[in-house]
Amino acid sequence: MNTFSKAIRAALGCTLLVALPAMAEDTIKIGMITDKVGPAKPYAEPVSAGVTFAVKQLNAKGGLLGRQIELLVEDDQGRPDISATAARKLVDAGAVFILSNSLTPATQQVQAVTVETKTPQLAPSNSGDTLTTQLSNPNFWQTGPLGSTQIATLLSYAANKQYHKVAVVSDNTELSQLTTKSFKAGLEKAGIQVVSEEMISRGTTTAEPQMQKVRAANPEAIFLTGFLTPENALILRAYRQLGMKSALLGNFNFSTPQTAAVAKGLLDGLVFVDAFDPAKPEVERFVESFKKETGNEPYNLNGYGYDGMMLVADAIQRAGSTDKEKVRQAMQTTKDYVGVMGATGTGYGFADDKRTGFDPNGMVVRVYTGDKQGPVVHTGTK
Repeated sequence: MNTFSKAIRAALGCTLLVALPAMAEDTIKIGMITDKVGPAKPYAEPVSAGVTFAVKQLNAKGGLLGRQIELLVEDDQGRPDISATAARKLVDAGAVFILSNSLTPATQQVQAVTVETKTPQLAPSNSGDTLTTQLSNPNFWQTGPLGSTQIATLLSYAANKQYHKVAVVSDNTELSQLTTKSFKAGLEKAGIQVVSEEMISRGTTTAEPQMQKVRAANPEAIFLTGFLTPENALILRAYRQLGMKSALLGNFNFSTPQTAAVAKGLLDGLVFVDAFDPAKPEVERFVESFKKETGNEPYNLNGYGYDGMMLVADAIQRAGSTDKEKVRQAMQTTKDYVGVMGATGTGYGFADDKRTGFDPNGMVVRVYTGDKQGPVVHTGTK
């Protein structure tokens, strides 16, 4: 190789070394913490898929502030002891915003980093009522519907149906028992009598003994407050085998496709609380574009991730900058942002002193038609 060729190669090498960092600086880095292998994986992965789809859409339209979005992904395995390290890694890599798509305890650990580094953080699907109150972190927001809102919506449906005597059937997990406690408090407040309460142990092979007791109490409706999908399928199977006719009311867990897959043939007529209205124009457009891009039918968890990323993009666009403080201020002033999730006519927004952004009247109650999630039959908490 002659001296001239060597000089050209050296020059090109130097150009690449300079150009690659410059190219990286030209992107807007958004961090995402998800769970790829741990207990939150069934929920975290579809939420993250919604985020990824939103980024693709935004980049196809020119990105943000004239720059492409670069999504940096970390897996915390649903473990709080890993979450803070993952968040620190994202901040060090230049992330101007972090999306948390993992378990609530893991999301709380991320806040230890975002409050220190003043990095904006959003949990687009977590529903814990105290997630924004346990730590004074002005950089953190939550747009998943609160658990109390979900319960209030299903109780509103029950009150409108004028149910007076109901049963509550749950499993023995901590989350299910907490949910059951909240449901019972709401039922008591509404003047609805709980005539039977049964619990299915995790790993059991039949729910028939418990459902026989429920049938003997003759309730007008049965609230299914458990979160274990296999155990819920056992409850539904016993219900059908015993020829029971009481109305079935399911919590948010019944809105996921996993339930339809495991409880196939057992769901017809069951009503469940959701935040996804298939008749909403924004949902129709989302479903069409998501199917075209991925080949898969989207559902509520995809929608949460999509809306989360779009809210981040909206805040950065309004801030006109990636300066973290300016983005924080823009996010906090979000009002009436209409996304995929939420009933028709509702939108996301943060009151001056609040960091929970889902409209309390945005939940809906839907009904299964066969194994398909059907139309909305009730909206809101009134």
